[in-house]
Amino acid sequence: MAKYDLAIIGSGPGGYVAAIRAGQLGLKTVLVEKDAPLGGTCLLIGCIPTKVLLHHAELYDHMKRAGDFGFELKDLKVNWPAILARKDKIIFKHSKGIEFLFKKNKVERVQGFGRWAAPGSISVEKDGKTTEIQAANILLATGSDARSLPGIEIDGKVVLTNREILSLPEIPKSLVIVGSGAVGSEFASIYTSFGTQVTVLEMLPRIVPLEDEEVSAELAKALKKRGIRIETGAKVESLKKDAKCATVTYQDKDGKAQSAVAEKVLMAVGRRPVTEGLNLEKTRARMERGFLHAGPYQETDEPGLYAIGDIVAGMPQLAHAASMEGIVAVTHMAGKAAQPVNRARIPNCTYCEPQIGSVGLTERAAREGGHDVQVGKFPFAGNSKATILGAHEGFIKVVADAKYGEVLGVHIIGPLATEVIAEAVTALQLEATVDDMMAMIHAHPTVWEALGDGFNAVRGMSINA
Repeated sequence: MAKYDLAIIGSGPGGYVAAIRAGQLGLKTVLVEKDAPLGGTCLLIGCIPTKVLLHHAELYDHMKRAGDFGFELKDLKVNWPAILARKDKIIFKHSKGIEFLFKKNKVERVQGFGRWAAPGSISVEKDGKTTEIQAANILLATGSDARSLPGIEIDGKVVLTNREILSLPEIPKSLVIVGSGAVGSEFASIYTSFGTQVTVLEMLPRIVPLEDEEVSAELAKALKKRGIRIETGAKVESLKKDAKCATVTYQDKDGKAQSAVAEKVLMAVGRRPVTEGLNLEKTRARMERGFLHAGPYQETDEPGLYAIGDIVAGMPQLAHAASMEGIVAVTHMAGKAAQPVNRARIPNCTYCEPQIGSVGLTERAAREGGHDVQVGKFPFAGNSKATILGAHEGFIKVVADAKYGEVLGVHIIGPLATEVIAEAVTALQLEATVDDMMAMIHAHPTVWEALGDGFNAVRGMSINA
């Protein structure tokens, strides 16, 4: 029986990135994946296909405004099957790309359901047969599944998750979305662009509740302007279906009974870790509500067992976080110097229209943390490239320490926010000050240069506003 330096369970952006880096570091590596295609939730039924649909929705929105840009388009129609086909083509291309990278880096792949069997050993089940793999280290990268609410059954036809809504044969005329985080907001944006009447029900007082409060308010204003009905403080109580539609009953923020009716309902209330059936109860690993506790190098309390991605307690369920956690884990296994993941340096990106990009502390969190806070804001209305793009909504908000000028957080809502946030992540990673960033030359005309105005705004010295 072959013995490996590392066995990985799961081929999502945590697992496959960890496998490639392990191969680069000279570790003999095998990856176990239950599905035939590689890529996990993010590539197959999550991040990538969602962003494909978001891009098509954005293109469609631009074409509907063709007259504003000097073009005449007649008989503009949506070819939904062609959009879905392109989505699938992109998924297939990148899944095959992972296979190529595995071969390039000498990573072996085994298909089947993998689980912990004993220290230094995992078992793999496929077609009723079980095989054993021995490895000095085991890395769990099993990801997450969509949650629902008590009493609401996901049938995949009327009541949907992110999986089913990506492959609907037709664009629904109406859609209720329960939850307004990144998943809920992105699908609200997609289907509104394609003509669906969308209602968003959010239990908390504001949408995208993890973002800065001013960003939440700006997004709510923008989505309502697009015709999306948003109900915050809405506690869903029940769901009933018939042959034509579903009715969601909820209590509004005043405690009154209300209902929303639609052809389809998307449950976007968060994700649960996929750790059941992995035999983890037989290990020393500490678990909490299905999540695994991991140390700075992603090690669990079971010697030789590591965990990354959506199954790790206290970390955001983000693909790029999982990837870096995987790199940290295998670098540590290889005996190389590794820098643990700093949660405060992980960017959040929501790809709705308008986009949101953020990193670091919100203004409220900074004040509650005892910082003497100084804030700068710059509206995209003052940015010439935003005018060229016809995308004026939103702003950049910089949260800084008043005494030393350290950048504590940056929050962006507006055009290309998910790209512009990159400079802010660099600033926080290198512990830059506002004055450092004010001295940085930003190319003109770009959307990116609005961030320069944002840093200047902290000192009350913004040029374009």
